[in-house]
Amino acid sequence: MTVVEPLRRSQHDQRLRTWLLQGLAERSRQHAGPHTQPSVEHRRHPWWRVMCLTGVDYFSTLGYQPGIAALAAGSLSPVATLILVLLTLFGALPVYRKVASASPHGEGSIAMLEHLLPWWSGKLLVLVLLGFAATDFLITITLSAADATAHLIENPYAPHFLHDHNLLVTLVLLALLAAVFLKGFTEALGIAVALVMIYLTLNLVVMLAGVVQVLRTPHVVDNWHALMVAEHPNPLLIIGVALIVFPKLALGLSGFETGVAVMPLVRGDASDTEERPTGRIRGTRHLLTTAAIIMSVFLLASSMVTTLLIPKAEFETGGAANGRALAYLAHELLGNAFGTCYDVSTIAILWFAGASAMAGLLNLVPRYLPRYGMAPHWARAVRPLVLVFTVVAFVVTVLFRASVDKQAGAYATGVLVLITSASLAVTLASAKRRRRAYTVGFATISTVFVYTTIANIIERPDGLIIGSFFIMAIIVVSFASRGIRAFELRVTDVRLDDTATRFVTEAASAGELRLIANEPDLRDAAEYSDKERQERRDLHIPDGDPLLFVEVTVPDASEFESELDVRGEERHGYRILKLTSASVPNAIAALLLYLRDLTGERPHVYFEWGEGNPLVNLLRFLFVGVGEVAPVTREVLREAEPEPARRPFVHVG
Repeated sequence: MTVVEPLRRSQHDQRLRTWLLQGLAERSRQHAGPHTQPSVEHRRHPWWRVMCLTGVDYFSTLGYQPGIAALAAGSLSPVATLILVLLTLFGALPVYRKVASASPHGEGSIAMLEHLLPWWSGKLLVLVLLGFAATDFLITITLSAADATAHLIENPYAPHFLHDHNLLVTLVLLALLAAVFLKGFTEALGIAVALVMIYLTLNLVVMLAGVVQVLRTPHVVDNWHALMVAEHPNPLLIIGVALIVFPKLALGLSGFETGVAVMPLVRGDASDTEERPTGRIRGTRHLLTTAAIIMSVFLLASSMVTTLLIPKAEFETGGAANGRALAYLAHELLGNAFGTCYDVSTIAILWFAGASAMAGLLNLVPRYLPRYGMAPHWARAVRPLVLVFTVVAFVVTVLFRASVDKQAGAYATGVLVLITSASLAVTLASAKRRRRAYTVGFATISTVFVYTTIANIIERPDGLIIGSFFIMAIIVVSFASRGIRAFELRVTDVRLDDTATRFVTEAASAGELRLIANEPDLRDAAEYSDKERQERRDLHIPDGDPLLFVEVTVPDASEFESELDVRGEERHGYRILKLTSASVPNAIAALLLYLRDLTGERPHVYFEWGEGNPLVNLLRFLFVGVGEVAPVTREVLREAEPEPARRPFVHVG
C-alpha cells in the first residue's frame, strides 16, 4: 500500500499535467476560439458573416449601454449619444479602416506601434497596451456575465430564490464559461450569426414599439425637452455638458479592435496573396463600416426611447431598468412572453461575448509574449491560461459585487486606451509617409480620443487602477520569464550563403574547424592580424590551421527568437562569417551546433575575456544582447546539447 498509493498519485499528477498542457503551441493561430487565426485548410467567410462574430462583442453592449448612458448623462443622454455616434463614424471608423490596411493578418494597432517604435521602447509600449487590452477583455467577460445575470434575475418567470444573489449567479456563469474552454472551445461562426441576427431583430422590434409608444404619448417629448431646458437653459451649455459627460458612454465604441482581429477569417479575392490581401482588406472595411452604421442607429434609437419612456428612478441601482433598459421596455410594451424571449437572446449574446473575449485573451497573450521570451512555457497552452483568467475574473467580479454600473468605467478605459493607441499609430504612420492631410486629420482624432480617455480616467479611475495592476503583473512576469529563458537556444533556423558554405567546407577539410569571435571595430588589416596573432599565442592555436572570424551584429536586442543568416566575406585576406542576431552568445552557439551537424566535427570557438562588472555584463546580455559573451555561449551550448561529447569546444584566453 505504501508503494502503490504514491505511484497512483504520481500517475494522476502526470495525467493532470498532460491534460492541462494539451495543445501546447507557440502560435496564436493554434489557440481555440472565435478569434483564432485560421490555418491554411480552414474555410474563410464573407465579410458580413465575420461581422456577426465581432458583433457578439460590439452589438451585445446594447444590453447595458442605454441604461448606463441614461444614468451617466440623465436627460442629456440622447445628445451625448449623438456625440458618441459622430465620434464613432468620423473618428474611430476612419482610424480602424487604416489599421485594417496596415495589419491585414489581424495584428491590430498594437503591432503597428510595435513596428513604428524601435527596440525596447516598442516592447514596453506593447506590454503596457497588453495590460489595457487585458482590462478590456476581462471586464468584457465580467461585465457581460453580470448583465446576463441582471436579465436573468429580473425576468418575471425567474425563480424567486435567485433574487438578491447576483454575485453568486455571475460567478456560476463565469465558471460555466471556464468549463467550456477547459473542455475545448472551437470556432462557432454559425452560432454568432444566428445570435446577432436574432438579437438585432428583437432590438429592432423593441425600438419600433418604443417609437410607436412615443407617437401615442407625445407629451413625453415635451416633458423631456422641458426637463432638459430647465436643467440647461443655454443651448451651448447643453452641448458643452454633453461633451463633458459623453466619455462615460465610451462602451459604445467597443468592437473596433475585435473587428481587425478577425480579419484573417474574411474571404478576399481569388487573386489575394498573404503579402497583398487586397480583397480581404476591402471586405474588412465593409465589415467595420456596416457594423459602425448599424450600431450608431441602434445607439441613437435606444438612447431616445429609453430616456423618453423609462422613469429616471428605474435606472438607478436596484431599479427595474438598471443594466437592462431595453429589456425593461420589451416587458412593458410587448408583454412578458416577448420580454422573456428578449431576455433569453440577451443572456445568450452576452454570454457569447464573454466567450469571445476569453478567446481574444487566449490569442493575444501567445501572439506577443512568447515571441519576446516573456512568457513561461505553460503560458502557450490554453487551459492554464483559462484557469488564470477565470481566477482574475472571479476576483474582479467580487470586488465590483457583480455590478454593471461599477464596471462600466473600467471597461470604457480599456476600450478608449486601445482606440487612442490605434489613432496615434495611424497618425505616426501617416507622418512617416509624409501624408500631411492624413496626418493632420488623424492627429485631430487622436486629440479627441486622448481627451476622452483622460476625462474617463479622471471621472472613473477604476479602469486605470485595474489596467495598472495588469500592466505591472505582465511586466514582472515577462521580465522574470525572459531572464529564466535567456540561455535558451533562441535561433529558429540557420542559413549560410554560398560564400560562407565554401569557407566552412574548405576550413573543415584542412583540419579542425576553428572560429575566432571578433567584435568589429575599424575592420582594417591591422585589427584582424592583431586578433589572429593574439589568439594563436594565448590559446596555442597551431600556425597552420586556418581560422574563420565570426562577427555578430545586433540590430534589435529586444527580439527574442529569430532566424540566423550567415554571410561570408573576405577582407584583407581574412575570411569572415557575418551574423545578424538579437543576441551575440545565442547566435554563436546556434552557428556552432549547425556547423557540427553540417561537417560532422565538433568546431572550436575562441574568445577573450571581457572587462567590467559581471552583474553589469549580465544585464547587458539580457537587454543589449552582448556582455560577457564567452561564458554565456558556453551555458547556451550546455543547455542545448546535454551530451558533453557532442558539445562544441569553447576556449577563452
